[in-house]
Amino acid sequence: MNKYTERIYNGVVKENPTFVMMLGMCPTLAVTSSAFNGFGMGMTTMVVLVMSNLVISLLRNVIPDRVRIPAYIVVVATLVTIVQLLLQAYIPVLNELLGIYIPLIVVNCIILGRAEAYAGKHSPVLSVMDGIGMGLGFTIGLTAIGVFREILGSGSVLGYQIIPEDYHISIFVMAPGAFFVLAMLTALQNKLKAPSATNTEEKKDCADCSACALSGNCTRMNSGKGGDE
Repeated sequence: MNKYTERIYNGVVKENPTFVMMLGMCPTLAVTSSAFNGFGMGMTTMVVLVMSNLVISLLRNVIPDRVRIPAYIVVVATLVTIVQLLLQAYIPVLNELLGIYIPLIVVNCIILGRAEAYAGKHSPVLSVMDGIGMGLGFTIGLTAIGVFREILGSGSVLGYQIIPEDYHISIFVMAPGAFFVLAMLTALQNKLKAPSATNTEEKKDCADCSACALSGNCTRMNSGKGGDE
């Protein structure tokens, strides 16, 4: 796997913003009442993420370090405004469905997080691939939650009815349903030992500190605890 495809794999699987890093929870829980909403929000965020990564990477040697965060916000806000105007012009239905959550992309921690952690330190091409990977991971996460909520809550997916009305569980298309579905999908990840935010194993202290102190792998020393407690 080369460094470009690794960025996509990283965003979709290893550091998936929704299921592993648990970032951008506000739109994740708010707009995923249907698969279409989740997909639309994910793709909108991905466009902003890719473009902001590209612009910030190109300007990384120009932006003074002391004002980098305000500069990143200006870049992201400009791109979000452009995307919102394009949605209003060409996809007004999606713009109406997502509503206030489109402007809120400006403060989405995924966007600013990737700008600070990656785009501001790497080449434009790698930054674009990182944006694509993180954007795809976010889109997959939101769409998956939307599919489950739509099926369980309204018995349909993308307009196709698959469950009779008598078996709908309407709470899943309400606000609490987002928490329930996210919890169920996270539990499934843990069961399958897939990468997630909650299935990491804690390291246990070893009995004999002298065995690993010289190698620098002593968990008690690395955590700030001395060996002679």
